Amino acid sequence: MNTLYDSDGFVVVHLLPDEPARADDDAGEPTLARHGFEIVDKRSGKEVYLDGLWAELFQRRITEWQQNTPTQEEVEDTLEGYAELAQNPVVLH
Repeated sequence: MNTLYDSDGFVVVHLLPDEPARADDDAGEPTLARHGFEIVDKRSGKEVYLDGLWAELFQRRITEWQQNTPTQEEVEDTLEGYAELAQNPVVLH
């Protein structure tokens, strides 16, 4: 898990897939099969998890940002759009 962005309004975390389980591993442990992104809207206290095609589209956006450094306002505007999808309250686990 890597924190990619943290501001007063948002946190973006990249969750990486787990390595395949070995035969001697505890079979009851959950594993993450593919990468995804968790976007937390600190203002609303809600989060959205992007995986699959959504994660791939967001990864493309990050790649664009790496090539053409955006302003903080541009990043926040993009995250605001994703945050509109947020339905889940943030829960610590």
